[in-house]
Amino acid sequence: MSKIVIAGGQPLVGRVRVGGAKNAALTAISAALLARGDVYLENVPNISDVEIMLEIIKELGSQYQWVSQDCVKINSPDNLSYTTPYQQVKKLRASNLLLGSLLARVGKANIALPGGCNIGSRPMDLHIKGLVNLGAKVELDHGYIKATTTGLKGGRVYLDFPSVGATENIMMAAVLAKGQTVIENVAKEPEIVDLANFLNAMGAKVRGAGTDVIKIQGVPELKGVRYSIIPDRIEAGTFMVAAAATRGDVLVENVIPTHLEPLTAKLREANIIVEEKDDVIHVKGEAEFKPIDLKTMPYPGFPTDMQSQVMAFLTITPGISIIVENVFENRLQLAEELKRMGAKIKVEGRTAVVEGVPQLQGTQVKASDLRAGAALIIAGLIAQGETEICNIHYIDRGYENLEDKLTGLGARITRVG
Repeated sequence: MSKIVIAGGQPLVGRVRVGGAKNAALTAISAALLARGDVYLENVPNISDVEIMLEIIKELGSQYQWVSQDCVKINSPDNLSYTTPYQQVKKLRASNLLLGSLLARVGKANIALPGGCNIGSRPMDLHIKGLVNLGAKVELDHGYIKATTTGLKGGRVYLDFPSVGATENIMMAAVLAKGQTVIENVAKEPEIVDLANFLNAMGAKVRGAGTDVIKIQGVPELKGVRYSIIPDRIEAGTFMVAAAATRGDVLVENVIPTHLEPLTAKLREANIIVEEKDDVIHVKGEAEFKPIDLKTMPYPGFPTDMQSQVMAFLTITPGISIIVENVFENRLQLAEELKRMGAKIKVEGRTAVVEGVPQLQGTQVKASDLRAGAALIIAGLIAQGETEICNIHYIDRGYENLEDKLTGLGARITRVG
């Protein structure tokens, strides 16, 4: 079984370029099913989650082709299948985003209840509630969500929680519905804005993305288009934290600094130097670290997808830091692996109290999810001695060429097996 081996203690120095956003790309692949004609998606990361999503839409009858290293061409005919293959879907949480696009394009969708990382409860009730409000009939049957419609109609949807996935599914369903749809208390993440921009480029009429209310006027059909995915703010954030934790000096390129403001604010609070210019962020970790408190929240709050990486950094930050995980309760299970490396962390419910230690010690650890895997890499980079990380298939789900990029910054990291 493959594993990553890291010899720690080396500051990261140099430049690194961030790829396209994983979560935006997965949503765009699903949204591409809505279009009649060729869709060219650029800045797509070549990672396992993207490959799985492409294989799923191929099983449904779409055709795809990588036309360059980061550009994929997708064509979806009218006679698409509407049942997703369980063997693929169980590997990928984002497969649930096919619910809205298939329902709008085909009028039917049988989606196997999705898999993905074990980071806590992620129910589908808000997705279903929204689609029912647009005129769909939805039932759960033997592990499948089965949805049908004789024609979606615009409606008003209020989300009890600003769920990213529910917002995206309802948006994709609404663009081909008759009349106007109003979605309130929506997610405001950059990926939501990117989806709206992509849908509008195909001919949709979506307004308000990035605010609390999205209004969508349905159109008869969408057309093919060429569109570039936004940079991955979580990949960028991972390199920023790694640079800080190793007391490095790194230029993180191809980023949108406003997307990273919640993380930038916390790093500066921890006495890290963070400078922004155009599409580059410069991070230097040369001063003494200071403890911080953080709470994960929906955007523009601190992202749950960056909490694990910051926890790894805080293990060597003098003093007491407190983390409250308000989004996914299982995220804090990372603490057990960090404690194997000498970290002092107490977890109670959704709260972790981190007492900084002078040094982590390399040992054998395992990733429990994608972001925990990234956090363990950061821990390995700052630890004394050698760290072996297994379950690295989680890491491959969301980071393209991570070892190569870190090696380019001076890290001593190799993949074995």
